[in-house]
Amino acid sequence: MTWTLMQLFLACVLCDTWRVEYQQQRICAVKGSSVVIPCLFHHPESQTVKRVMWGYVKFPHTKGRFVSDSSLNKVTRRFQYIGDKRLNCSLKIQQVEHNDAGIYTVRFSTGNKKGKRLSDFSPTLKVVDLNISMTKPNVNGTVKEGDSINLTCINSCDDLSSAFTWFKSGEPFSEGPVLYLSNMSSTNSGNYTCSLKTHTGTTSGVINIDVEYGPKNTSVSVRPSLEIDPSSNFTMICSSHANPPVENYTWFKIDEDDNNAVGHQPLFLSAEGGQYFCTATNKHGSQNSSVVTLKIKKYQATFTRNVLIIPTVAVLLIGTAVIAVTRLNRERKQTPQTDCGEDTQHTDYVNWLGCENIQSDEGNRCEGGTTEVVYATVNFNNKRTSNTEQPRNCHDDAEDVIYSTVWCRKQPLNPSYMEPY
Repeated sequence: MTWTLMQLFLACVLCDTWRVEYQQQRICAVKGSSVVIPCLFHHPESQTVKRVMWGYVKFPHTKGRFVSDSSLNKVTRRFQYIGDKRLNCSLKIQQVEHNDAGIYTVRFSTGNKKGKRLSDFSPTLKVVDLNISMTKPNVNGTVKEGDSINLTCINSCDDLSSAFTWFKSGEPFSEGPVLYLSNMSSTNSGNYTCSLKTHTGTTSGVINIDVEYGPKNTSVSVRPSLEIDPSSNFTMICSSHANPPVENYTWFKIDEDDNNAVGHQPLFLSAEGGQYFCTATNKHGSQNSSVVTLKIKKYQATFTRNVLIIPTVAVLLIGTAVIAVTRLNRERKQTPQTDCGEDTQHTDYVNWLGCENIQSDEGNRCEGGTTEVVYATVNFNNKRTSNTEQPRNCHDDAEDVIYSTVWCRKQPLNPSYMEPY
């Protein structure tokens, strides 16, 4: 087609007329891609093309705007003139948007203010999105674990002739127009998109796949621990992964061979030991957790032992104290008096009768008459020790004995000295 047009233009070189040909009257582009509107022109040799401008209108017979001007040194952000001023008048649009859809017309200027527009047949640009279709496994569209589905990326511009890349949650996943997902599981859940392999900016709409499944990984966690004091409580939490979320939790306590339901919340408090497990349920099924065994700490043996030991020790201590005090008192009673006391004075009175007229071998010492009795005192003084000296036994102290001589003196008998008996 291009070669044929080139031949026609070359054949018209000798013709002194204006001519413009568009290779495509209807152009389709995917949003985000780049598209070229091909264009060839011929002008009389007597005229020189100074400017080539492309205009755009949304609909026929409406006011439009210029999107490209070859005389401008700078290139616009998305519209780029890729032709020349002799033969090629093509326009390239990058990152096509839906607002770019419409009718495009080229205009040539040779210096006249109005320029010259050629051809009443201008190309029309259509902008489309990539779409994804899904084969649903059931009528309500729910995707369950184990199902299989197919995703097809559709480019309405050229059907399935394009090369596609599939993305899952923004990451490349597969290639080809159709994505096959079989025996699905929770790992297949996510957001899927497709794009043209040659244009990464051409992203389709997002299709979300949510794989539903029954409860999994059901488990029980216990706080503070599996063994607590008698005055404390167990806090048990039942957790499970499910889609849709778990609708009901049921707690069971194993009593002998029976399972008794004791609660219906994910969190359960108990002050009793024993074996427990929970069941998580949603519309796709249920699952039991493993059994946990809770224990209450026992202090009875230790308490009884302490009750026996403490009184026994107390009795022994008291008995030992009593025996010690008794012995001490006994020893004190048996110990002799170490304090000698005050010095005592003993006085002995001796009455001597009158001496008889008896002659001794040594001569008469007492002769007739009365005898005068002389009283004498005998003192026994116990020596006291100094406070700085070690006390001694009083029996060891020597007693100072003062001896006095008793003399009988003969006196004449005098009645005045006579006392009646």
